Amino acid sequence: MVAAYSALVTRSPAEQQSTADPQPQPTPVPLARGPLADLALARPSSLDRSGARRTTPGFLDTLWADPRTRVLRVHSGRAPVVPRRGGWRLVLLPPADVPAPRPDDLTLYLGVADGVEHLAVVSTESEPEVADGSAGDEEWRGLREVGTALPDLDARLFTEAAAMGNWHAVTRFSPRTGEPLETTTAGWVKAEPAGREHFPRTDAAVIMAVVDPQDRLLLGHQPIWPENRYSILAGFVEPGESFEDTVRREVFEEAGVVVGSGHDDVRYLGSQPWPFPASIMVGFTARAVTTDILVDGDEIALARWFSREELAEAVATGAVLPPPSVSISRKLIEAWYGGPLPVPDDEPWA
Repeated sequence: MVAAYSALVTRSPAEQQSTADPQPQPTPVPLARGPLADLALARPSSLDRSGARRTTPGFLDTLWADPRTRVLRVHSGRAPVVPRRGGWRLVLLPPADVPAPRPDDLTLYLGVADGVEHLAVVSTESEPEVADGSAGDEEWRGLREVGTALPDLDARLFTEAAAMGNWHAVTRFSPRTGEPLETTTAGWVKAEPAGREHFPRTDAAVIMAVVDPQDRLLLGHQPIWPENRYSILAGFVEPGESFEDTVRREVFEEAGVVVGSGHDDVRYLGSQPWPFPASIMVGFTARAVTTDILVDGDEIALARWFSREELAEAVATGAVLPPPSVSISRKLIEAWYGGPLPVPDDEPWA
């Protein structure tokens, strides 16, 4: 398959079309245009991360002693929320109302918003149990569950804390020496005893809405997903590879479909952090020049093309469960579809 892919993508767009499709379209199918709007975890907010202040001596202690500071608690990827009109809001407490962080907890500077400093205490332990009813309406929920229903600032705070907590949980020892690492710079750096520093990692992944010459959308089903769950294809960027090349490679590897090599055959639409555990999802739409599908059977078990009418009917009847609205994949699908999908219930991705 790799040799076949290399042979196809090195041909010109005209050569690809004539080789793969005996009836080429006279005009390329139009692609959706960005930027994507209302990405749940990438909405604009008033948050300023104030990175330059993280190195201030005693910075965390100063903020912890200030009653105006607000603290977000995160336990095993879940944070406390309370209902608000049409959604949820985070429970942000003054430091005096937050239990002292445990030795393995991460205390993190999140930034300042509207004059209010924000910290997070992130723990790998389960959320505390409250048996006396004093929690009131407070519930502990994951970012996937409530990301779309949080205010803009709350969504950014939760996303930042979750991403950094995941990085710290797996970055406890030096990959060079095996020595334990010390957390510095207000939670943003891990340092070796000798002073060498390690910085947070984000893994870039592309995610793409691929359309064929009939303007049908390619959706796939992974073996680990619930029955009938379908989404667009995605994959991690390899070293020395551009985003556009990753789009072409991943689509061919997972579905056997060739994406055109023209400069406008792969178009960027937007990006969103995806801290599950440590990704940035870079969204594209792409124009396919072949339509035959050959899934890899590993990452993708099933794949098929959908017209808008076919997808609407499948979603409405439950034959296709689309990705949840918190994901950029849903927004990319709806950018092609032309509006919201007719989803009966928008449940978080299992």
